[in-house]
Amino acid sequence: MSTAFVSPVQQLLNEYAESHQNPTNKLVHWVCVPLIMFAILGLLWSVPVPAVVSAVSPWLNWGTVVMVLALGYYVRLSSRLAVGMLLVWLLMALTLRVVQAQAALPLWAICLIIFVLAWIGQFWGHKVEGKKPSFLKDLQFLLIGPLWLLHFIYRRLGWQY
Repeated sequence: MSTAFVSPVQQLLNEYAESHQNPTNKLVHWVCVPLIMFAILGLLWSVPVPAVVSAVSPWLNWGTVVMVLALGYYVRLSSRLAVGMLLVWLLMALTLRVVQAQAALPLWAICLIIFVLAWIGQFWGHKVEGKKPSFLKDLQFLLIGPLWLLHFIYRRLGWQY
C-alpha cells in the first residue's frame, strides 16, 4: 500500500477545508475573507510611518511591510500561490490608494467598519457551518484562508500550485 505525498500547502488547505463544507459558509468566506484582508491592509496602511520612510515612497507603509512578510510565508508554502497573492495585494493596494484619496471618511474609519462587518459575517458563516473557525485552533489559518480561496481559482484555471 503506497501513501501519496501531500504537499505542506495542500495539507493546510485540506485542514482548513474541514471547517468550511457548508455552501453558505463558503459563500460568506468568498465575500468576507477578501474584505478582511483589504481592511487589515487599510488599517495598517493608515498607521503613520516616520517621515523619512514616507519620503522614500508613498507606497512604503506598515501595510506593505506586512504584505512582504506574509509573502515570504506564502513563498515557502507555494511560490505559484504566492504570485497570485501578490497580484491580489497589488490590486488591493491600488484600491486603497484610490479610497484614501477620494473617500469622505478617513481610510482607517472605512477599513474599521469593513473589518467589523466582515468578521460578523465570518462568525455567522461558522454558526451556519456548525464548526469553529480554523484560526481558533491555529493562528496560521488566518493566512491560509486567502490561499484556500485562491487555490479554487487556480484549480478552475487548471493551474498547478
